[in-house]
Amino acid sequence: MSPFDLLADLVADGGVVVLSGAGLSTESGIPDYRGPSGRRRPSSPMTYQDFTGSAAARRRYWARSHLGWRHIERARPNPGHRAVARLQELGLVSAIITQNVDGLHQEAGAGDVIELHGSLYRVRCLSCGERTPRARLDARLSAANPDWAADATQVNPDGDANLEDSLIIDGFAVVDCEGCGGVLKPDVIFFGENVPPPRVAECYTLSERAGLLLVLGSSLTVLSGYRFVRHAARHAVPVAIVNQGATRGDEHARLTLDAPLGDTLTNLVSRCPT
Repeated sequence: MSPFDLLADLVADGGVVVLSGAGLSTESGIPDYRGPSGRRRPSSPMTYQDFTGSAAARRRYWARSHLGWRHIERARPNPGHRAVARLQELGLVSAIITQNVDGLHQEAGAGDVIELHGSLYRVRCLSCGERTPRARLDARLSAANPDWAADATQVNPDGDANLEDSLIIDGFAVVDCEGCGGVLKPDVIFFGENVPPPRVAECYTLSERAGLLLVLGSSLTVLSGYRFVRHAARHAVPVAIVNQGATRGDEHARLTLDAPLGDTLTNLVSRCPT
C-alpha cells in the first residue's frame, strides 16, 4: 500500500487532529521559515524581551510589520486550507491546531481553530489587555505616517518584513493604546514568549485522544509543535506527516509523505466518503 493510500485509510476512520505549519500557507504566497531543504531562511525575528525592553526595537518591529501586514492581509486560502475545512465539514477532522498566525484556516471555512501562536489579525495592549482589530491599528499607523514609504525585500510567515534601512525605520511613528496609552503588541507569541498553559494543555489532550495526528506543512523544528507529535506517539496515536522535506518528527510517524500540500489534500478529499 502506498503512503497516500494508507493516509486515505487513516483519515477515513475519522477523529483526525490536524497540526498545521507555515508550509500549508506557501501556496497562498506566504513563504515558510525553512523551505524544502530544511535550511532556515535569512531573517531576524523579534524576541519578546527585545520588544518589551526597547522603544527602538518596537519602532523597528512596527515599521517592518506595517509593510508585512499588507502582504498577509491580501493572502487568500489555497486548496490545502479548503481541503482541511472540507474534511472538517465531513466530520473526519475533529480539531485543528495551527502554528500559523495568518487566519487562513478560518477564512477557508474551518471552525474552532486553535491558534497555537495567536493571530496577526488582533492587537493586544500590554497594560490594560484590551484586544483590538489589526485593521484598526493599520489605519492609525497609516494616519501617523502619511509620507512614510518603504519596500520590503521579503515577508516572513509572522508578518515581519525585511527592512534594514535604519533611516527609514527611525522615521516611523509608533502609536499606543487608545484606551490607556500602553504599549501595543500583535496578539501572537514572539520568540522567547510562552504559549499560555491552558492552550498547551488543550492541545495535549486533543493529541492524545486523536484517531490520527495529521501534521501538514511543518518541519517540527520548534518544540512548540513537535511536543504534540511526541505526545501522540507516546499514547500510541498514529502520526502522519505531509511536508516538503524531512521533519524532526519523522521518527515518530507511521507514515511520511513528501509532497505539495494543495494537490495532496485535494486528492485526499476526493477519496473520502461524502
